[in-house]
Amino acid sequence: MTTAIEELRVFAEQNFGRHLMANSYPGRGIVVGRLESENEGDVWVQIYWIMGRSENSRNRRFAIGGELDTELRTEARDPALVSDPTNIIYEAMLELPNIYLVSNGDHTRTIKETIERSARFEDALAVREREDDAPNYTPRIAAMLDLRGRGGLSMALLRANAADHDQTDRIVWRLPFPPEGLGYGITTYRHDGNPLPPFAGDPLWLPLPGNPEEVANAYWNALDEDNKIALAVKVIRAGSSRILLRQHD
Repeated sequence: MTTAIEELRVFAEQNFGRHLMANSYPGRGIVVGRLESENEGDVWVQIYWIMGRSENSRNRRFAIGGELDTELRTEARDPALVSDPTNIIYEAMLELPNIYLVSNGDHTRTIKETIERSARFEDALAVREREDDAPNYTPRIAAMLDLRGRGGLSMALLRANAADHDQTDRIVWRLPFPPEGLGYGITTYRHDGNPLPPFAGDPLWLPLPGNPEEVANAYWNALDEDNKIALAVKVIRAGSSRILLRQHD
């Protein structure tokens, strides 16, 4: 008889196959979860990737920075080819003590500054809208891993309302910590299309197979070869973090 966790692992693998491996364009994506570890103490990961169809979107790469090389940002491969930096150049991963933030836009900075003022994750998102790139109206996605005290994991989606694109759906999930080897994931889109259909439903259970390098390789290899641009995995252990990159040369 299989256990609930065993069934969940099978479900996560199915999600990985359908939503990533067999999907040419899930868009930008975030996964947050725990690795299986033989040592005492949790090993967390935050995964973030970018994809692109236009020349402007493809003219990007990831860069690591910050005082301790714990911050992730996007930058232009060739600044001369940037037609519009809006929504494509931003800080994607930022940190506060024992708080780890990741998003697909400049709202990463909004969340960090809001938390610094002792406000909530939700308060930061209340002042932002979905992106203004009609007709796609790309959703803003974000996650916060809070490892202070009892801790908490939050994910969010700001999406154009289906009936009125001038209005924004603001969806926030507060999720229990996942079992080791599993994570929660959200993407900007369900699949390719014109216009691109926004993500719908709850965060997906997704697998986190092996060590950080193996996880990075598994997700990078799963993304569509023609549309993927860059992927980062932040590894969080015992109050410190480091970032692994996968991207085209």
